[in-house]
Amino acid sequence: MLATLINWLSDPNMQWILMGSLLLGLGSGVIGSFTFLRKQSLLGDALAHAALPGICIAFMLSGVKSIGLFMIGAVVAGVVATFGIHAITRYSRIKQDAALGIVLSVFFGIGVVMMTKIQHSGNGNQSGLDKYMFGQAASMMLSDVYLVGIVSLILVAVCTLLFKEFKLVSFDPGFARGMGLRVGLLEQLLLLMTVIAVVVGIQAVGVVLVAALLITPAVAARYWTDALSVMVILAGLFGALSGVTGTLISGTLSNLPTGPVTVLAATSLFVVSAVFAPNRGLVAKLVRRLRQRNDLRRSFESAVVDMPGISQRTQAAERSAD
Repeated sequence: MLATLINWLSDPNMQWILMGSLLLGLGSGVIGSFTFLRKQSLLGDALAHAALPGICIAFMLSGVKSIGLFMIGAVVAGVVATFGIHAITRYSRIKQDAALGIVLSVFFGIGVVMMTKIQHSGNGNQSGLDKYMFGQAASMMLSDVYLVGIVSLILVAVCTLLFKEFKLVSFDPGFARGMGLRVGLLEQLLLLMTVIAVVVGIQAVGVVLVAALLITPAVAARYWTDALSVMVILAGLFGALSGVTGTLISGTLSNLPTGPVTVLAATSLFVVSAVFAPNRGLVAKLVRRLRQRNDLRRSFESAVVDMPGISQRTQAAERSAD
């Protein structure tokens, strides 16, 4: 297996794929931090599943597998799904979580039907289209890697330039509105960036699991810090590490999809963070609880000794025992 890994890494195309997966995880982790803080974790899952019919329609119209055309179709489908969620919550008594579930299931069902129809259409170009269900980074062309890398870097750059604005919108939109910020525009920009991050990640992780790459690194990073800037950086690093690990394992082992392996890598980072983080981890909480229990016991013992009546009886008992 080591020889296979060395041969795989020596291939220039594979090096570019690794770089694309790294940048993809970086961008997803950064955007996922704001999605997580705004309590819209399920929105990424809904947008990912809603992207499938957009990909299928783009293929049916063009007849070629182009990640650029697939991105356009997926973005359009994601925007339509977003408007559908907004319309359901605004013009009915259905709450947002139920609306997200409805849109997710309906769009994904339509996408699966379209995917089945394409696979039975006899079109030779449809071969490998099912990889978008669970992801296959090794199937990316060099042009696809360029596109994924450029889009991910743009997402990170926008988050860096508008970090203060996104921070205010995420924590206190009312205060941001009072400062004169265009909160609605910023929220729509964050939503659009979430859609783009989901669409870009579909090639490597797949529509089923791309939301995990968006949210899990952010949740893992939250265990390590209370500062948003540090959390965003850690989430990007965790996402990049998950993308590289998933790509390496899926590339060296045959017939292993990238998406599940990448999600398992991100989940492993989350488990390590949940257990060993210095302030919020389970080990740290257990240590603090034991220290508090010991401090309470010492305080109780010192208080008992300092009580006059008990102290005299204790001394008398000690003398009688002698």
